[in-house]
Amino acid sequence: MKPSEQSVPLQNASTGEIADWIRAQIRANRMVPGQRLVEADLIRQTGSSRFKVREALQRLAAEGLVVIEEFRGASVREASMEEIHQLYRARAALEGMCTADFVRLATPQEKQRLYDLADEIEACIDEDLSEEFGTLNNRWHRQIMQVSGNTVLAALVTRLHTPVQRLQFANFYRGDRLSSAVEDHRAIVAAIKKGDAEAAEAAMRQHIENGLRYLTAVDKAVRND
Repeated sequence: MKPSEQSVPLQNASTGEIADWIRAQIRANRMVPGQRLVEADLIRQTGSSRFKVREALQRLAAEGLVVIEEFRGASVREASMEEIHQLYRARAALEGMCTADFVRLATPQEKQRLYDLADEIEACIDEDLSEEFGTLNNRWHRQIMQVSGNTVLAALVTRLHTPVQRLQFANFYRGDRLSSAVEDHRAIVAAIKKGDAEAAEAAMRQHIENGLRYLTAVDKAVRND
């Protein structure tokens, strides 16, 4: 099992594994915005050294996930809606480019794997498996980026996506949004099947922008309550 997927403490973890583990806790809302990340606790959980824990926190601070303040230490950073808007706009452009390259470079087998994943995602709606939907959806997007060959863009998208995953797990995976996402996937898949790279890129951009609109609406509703 990968460190990022573990729910139990790590042992003798490397700096990268510690960073992966903390990142996964933030994504899953086990570590929440404003929460202090106490070095002693992280050392106990990871079985690692203070040096490695501090180095991991520095990496996460560089990604914008963690804030490190003098005399206060590290804490989970909260992204503002304005920042989320910027992240989504960047993600739409980058994932759109990757989708176009996927159309051009993917083998028939790789494309079929994407289609199969889309079917699995769609089945989650009928079975009311929102958490499984989220897991498969992330895998679907990663498949496109990995096959596109754009490793640098894929890494950038992962970093852009991490700060908003907490919001997604809390507010995103609901019936109406799931159905809308499936419709978006169908449009992307249809363009890929036609071999139309430009249409696939446009459909992916629209998909990401639709997600942003949904998050914005949820945020406004929460603020008005």
